[in-house]
Amino acid sequence: MAQDLASDRRFATTLARGMSVLRAFRPSDDGLSNQEISERTGVPKSTVSRLTFTLQSLGYLSHGQRHDRYRPGPALLALGNVASASVSFVDMADSIMQPLADATGTLVLIGVRDEQKILLIKTWRPKDTSSIWLEVGYRIPATHSSSGQAQLAALGDAEFAGYVKTYGEDVADSKLSVTDIRQDAYSQLLARGFVIAGHGLRYAKTVNAVSVPFRSREFNEPVSFTCGAMPEALSESRMETEVGPQLRAAVKELERMTGRPSALAQQG
Repeated sequence: MAQDLASDRRFATTLARGMSVLRAFRPSDDGLSNQEISERTGVPKSTVSRLTFTLQSLGYLSHGQRHDRYRPGPALLALGNVASASVSFVDMADSIMQPLADATGTLVLIGVRDEQKILLIKTWRPKDTSSIWLEVGYRIPATHSSSGQAQLAALGDAEFAGYVKTYGEDVADSKLSVTDIRQDAYSQLLARGFVIAGHGLRYAKTVNAVSVPFRSREFNEPVSFTCGAMPEALSESRMETEVGPQLRAAVKELERMTGRPSALAQQG
């Protein structure tokens, strides 16, 4: 967690650590031990043991038969369902994004910011077409993905200042600053309405993606809609001339359906 948050009197460190335990789980996991959770979160194993015991007692985690591995529990699943049901734009997007996935042969997804990562909360896979393996719950770097860059570009000045205050300007494996990345993505949105990460800022060479930000009523920050596929199926030219414009049109239609303004309309 960011140092300035950890030192704030209003910040509940124990609660934050408990939430980090829950966020350590990935869709591909077959349960996690206390040691594995400690390694993923950076929280000492002795602390993790107390947190997992508490979370298991409350139903947010469950144990395997041998009581050696933890998995998401019924209370956590119920909480997730309540949260999902309260976000209306996700269901409304179905009628737009599934046809887009089918027409473009790409994986279409929604990403939300989770600290310095982008968390996938919904995916639409193209019918009768193999697609990249990204699943709901997967996290990708915010600065090294079109999804994250689109969201950074759509942040208002005050929101972005808060991001920089919390996480700083430095970007891993790059000479660019977060401000540089935001400005480039903002310029792309102004010029063509979608964002494509530069080759030096792509978290994986096996994935090409184009993204458009969206402002919902439910969230304080923009989310991003993304079309992604392997480079042989989604070339640079195809992103720029075909899929990017189609995604832009799809998000505009969702804005019309939900009565929301363009994500850039709330800049400042």
